[in-house]
Amino acid sequence: MSQPHQLNFALYLQRLGYGSAPPPTLATLRELQLRHTSTFAFESLSTLLRMPVPIDLASVERKILHDGRGGYCYELNQMYQELLRHLGFEVRGITGRVVMGKPEDAWTERTHRLVLLSLDGVRYVSDVGFGGMVPTAPLLLDTEEEQATPHEPYRITERDGNYTLRAKVAGEWRAMYVFDLQRQEAADYEMGNWFVSTHKDSPFLGHLKVALMGEGLRRTLNNGSYAVHRLGQDSERRQIVDPDELIALLQREFAIRVPQHPRLREALGELLARPPQA
Repeated sequence: MSQPHQLNFALYLQRLGYGSAPPPTLATLRELQLRHTSTFAFESLSTLLRMPVPIDLASVERKILHDGRGGYCYELNQMYQELLRHLGFEVRGITGRVVMGKPEDAWTERTHRLVLLSLDGVRYVSDVGFGGMVPTAPLLLDTEEEQATPHEPYRITERDGNYTLRAKVAGEWRAMYVFDLQRQEAADYEMGNWFVSTHKDSPFLGHLKVALMGEGLRRTLNNGSYAVHRLGQDSERRQIVDPDELIALLQREFAIRVPQHPRLREALGELLARPPQA
């Protein structure tokens, strides 16, 4: 029986700015989540190019730590969960249904992976893979109070065993995703990832979604629409119209080593020729 893949934790921590392993404390958890969402971009270049998205740990490590890419929840939160476990945190994976931009009671596909964590008997959820509105701090699970983060405030409400994560955007509470604490195994993640990366109804297939946090700001790219959202200020937006400009933006603003793919410029050109999304 083959041994499970071991991440290069020294390299991982180095990329996050640590010279040695930090202790498994709440202060570490807060700092790790902020650093992670500001270091490794959420990005869907693979699904734009209709390339496979393998989520075995060795493939995820190669893509993110060695190839200079980012990823989405099945990649980023999987790797992050392994790092937390290595540091001594008590963690397991859970999944949810994205309702951002939809009615809160929409029963969408179970396609988001995040981390459930217990620290000194207190339960938290931690998430580094939710794109442009990713929380940048761990959130207490068992309270419905507003919770501050380095970016927007969040709150979690519970009803009949389902938890809804909301963010306060422009003074309004908006639902992001609904999750529960059901046990998940590798097959569950494979099914969700299959839908996200291959299904014709997936919002990622043939589309480009990119996000990276910064101090007091969020950078997002939705196909050709680039935005910088600064706390307490109006967002800055511009439309990218040239594939080379888009590649340069991915490298400069999102710290992504853009893959050498024979169809990359053609795919980006087709993407940028579409009408901007509302």
